[in-house]
Amino acid sequence: MTVLLSIAVVALVGLAIWQLTKIFQLSQMKSEPTQIADDQDNQYNGYLMFAFLVFIYGLTFFSFYKYGKFLLPAASSEHGAEYDNLMLVSFVIIFFVMAITQVLLHYFAFKYRGKAGQKALYFADNNKLELIWTSIPVVVLTGLILWGLYTWNDIMNPKEGEDPIVIELYAQQFNWTARYAGADNVLGDANVRLIDIDNANILGVDTQDPNATDDIVVKELHLPVGQKVLFKMRSQDVLHSAYMPHFRAQMNCVPGMVTQFGFTPKYTTEEMRQQSEVMDKTRGINKIRSEKGEDLYEFDYVLLCNKICGASHYSMQMKIIVEEEEAYNEWLAEQPTYAEKL
Repeated sequence: MTVLLSIAVVALVGLAIWQLTKIFQLSQMKSEPTQIADDQDNQYNGYLMFAFLVFIYGLTFFSFYKYGKFLLPAASSEHGAEYDNLMLVSFVIIFFVMAITQVLLHYFAFKYRGKAGQKALYFADNNKLELIWTSIPVVVLTGLILWGLYTWNDIMNPKEGEDPIVIELYAQQFNWTARYAGADNVLGDANVRLIDIDNANILGVDTQDPNATDDIVVKELHLPVGQKVLFKMRSQDVLHSAYMPHFRAQMNCVPGMVTQFGFTPKYTTEEMRQQSEVMDKTRGINKIRSEKGEDLYEFDYVLLCNKICGASHYSMQMKIIVEEEEAYNEWLAEQPTYAEKL
């Protein structure tokens, strides 16, 4: 409270000084209208507009150069390449249009700056221009939306003949729990009203449902490479978002309903660790960590929460291991089923 009051006092003192300065300036005004911009002022402002144009694009290209290394590596899911292409095309179009409009804006601000004796020409409307600048965005946006819908449907709807592995992702402040559907590949019914901490039923699984007996509850996610996985997502408390950036996958986890997202892992964890982008980034991180005396970093896929869900939101993550089918099956066989845990 003391800090807040101190900040308020400093702000009020600053405001008072600023007002006193304005009063002093008004008292020193001469009879000539110094507050009206003249040709020299307009000339300066015109050049400043050009300077600002150079600044914003210089900052943009510097950011691409300096911080491009923080971009994600190649997508690790089969749909990821199409997703990245859609994103790239959208960014290129946005940047292209922005470049043209910003250059024209700053150029016209200079060319048509105020001059003594010059009167601005006013157009009430121009149907031809309005048709052009309305039609072009409509066509471009329609194309992007249709492409996006096609990509989304291709990601979300399993193809004919596919039998995806069904896994539940259960979100709660501030951790994740995964539940595999087991041998029958059917998740048992669950409801938050059935949660029983004393009996280790933290997911509220219906113990009377026969489909639940072979379900497997784990705190580390293992996926087989090259096989379709369908995630069913629930939330116990607030709105969370299951975000797996390397797989270009994200879906909200909404209390009271089940959402889903599916993808096919493309690279194992070990294969991703051998990619040049990942190796370069790992070396950079470990250089900083070694200087600080911290443990060295090793790449792992990760499940994050991409909604600010509370004070410990930053720690809500789960390790994901993508491996060959044989190793995945061995790991899964070692995990106790839900019936064995009760």
